[in-house]
Amino acid sequence: MPLLNLLTSAPLDDEHSGPLAAKLSKLVASAIGKPERYVMVALGSLAVAMSGGMEPSAFADVRSIGGLTADVKRNLSAGICALLQESLRVPPERVYLNFTDVPPEDWGWNGSTFA
Repeated sequence: MPLLNLLTSAPLDDEHSGPLAAKLSKLVASAIGKPERYVMVALGSLAVAMSGGMEPSAFADVRSIGGLTADVKRNLSAGICALLQESLRVPPERVYLNFTDVPPEDWGWNGSTFA
């Protein structure tokens, strides 16, 4: 049920996107304390203007049913930024992150919801 939707202007190819998605999935599961079998990581590429420039940047949207405490958000921010810098050469100052705690009745899966 945790979802990390990552949009970036950095080039995403098969060589980098698979390993990056796997690392992000493990990071999200570990940080939030949810089983990785429920984690979804979606990667997308698009043109992004940030701070008046077109240098590589990224937006990460993290959603979960619970588990997004202030400490978890800080740890995820640090971990996601580190992975983006390492894997895609996106500097941390060119990454925005959004965290959303979703009520279980608003999250559907397997023909139902988590409520």
